[in-house]
Amino acid sequence: MPGVVEEQATARVLVVEDSDAIREMVVEALHAAGYAADGRADGHALEEFLDGYRPDLVILDVMIPGRDGFALIDIARAWSDVGVVMLTALDGLPDRLRGLDGGADDYIVKPFEMSELISRVGAVLRRRGRIASAVTVGDLIVDRGAGVAARAGHRLNLTATELNVLNFVLDQRGRIVSAAQILTAVWGYDAYDDNLVHVHISSLRRKLEAYGPRLIHTVRGIGYRLYSTP
Repeated sequence: MPGVVEEQATARVLVVEDSDAIREMVVEALHAAGYAADGRADGHALEEFLDGYRPDLVILDVMIPGRDGFALIDIARAWSDVGVVMLTALDGLPDRLRGLDGGADDYIVKPFEMSELISRVGAVLRRRGRIASAVTVGDLIVDRGAGVAARAGHRLNLTATELNVLNFVLDQRGRIVSAAQILTAVWGYDAYDDNLVHVHISSLRRKLEAYGPRLIHTVRGIGYRLYSTP
């Protein structure tokens, strides 16, 4: 498909999750987003596996056989300064604080939107310098580290929210995302008027299309997809 997002490096992500269905779906989604990914059903002999696989980020389920995810944070941190994202059904504040205070970079509660997980993985990897901050789609360049975007050599005057929306659809690499998914990822909730997303998409499109053809395309009745055409 034309216009696939290009980045300068492929980050490695390890998924430690005992549910075969969830682990396989997450690994598949990470591959689709351009990452190298592998999965394990438990934390047994994780130290040896980390040495061989050398991930840039580990996604840890909390409720897994043997050593739980909280204990595995310590193992991952002792191995290297790897990024850690907790993935769990434990949604209580004490559990969130335990994970974050224990060294996790982010904490995602099940059930979750896959697009939000991929977006958060990308955000952690960028903060840790594990993937390039500059991303290009056609003649669009977004330097996420600097928080700026330019098209055809023209810097775009984007609001912070418009930049967040743009970064989210960039993370999806040409896949269709719904208004609800954008709401959850950018605003942090999904029980709100989808018109909030439509307004920001329209404004973002006007600014992008001042210097070139459409990049954010509407898929009628489903959502939006970002890609460039030759």
